[in-house]
Amino acid sequence: MVIDTDVLIWYMKGNEKAYKTIENSKSFFISVVTYMELVQGMRNKNELNNLRRALFVWNSEILYISEEISIKAMFFVEQHYLSHSIQLADALIGATAIAYGLPILTGNDKHYKILKNTQIKKFRP
Repeated sequence: MVIDTDVLIWYMKGNEKAYKTIENSKSFFISVVTYMELVQGMRNKNELNNLRRALFVWNSEILYISEEISIKAMFFVEQHYLSHSIQLADALIGATAIAYGLPILTGNDKHYKILKNTQIKKFRP
């Protein structure tokens, strides 16, 4: 499963449901976009090091952007930006999950439900 940025932010804010979800996962994936979004929210190197350690302890793996993912995301933006205001990060994360055949765990299911072939697992904090 690909865990979306919002679920990890809920975890870092101390949300009990997010904590249980993440801690009870044997392993999970995140998009490199999610990783970069999380890094941009860090206030110092200590927080960044804690994030790196946590990803290691959780046995999570970062999924990188390939040509296939770029093409899918570009198509999603072309098809859905004007009608649904899909954002670049969501297009890339959604395309990553589709390319790897994995569901997305997200609290922002409205961001992904317009993308064909997306498997969504809803997270409710």
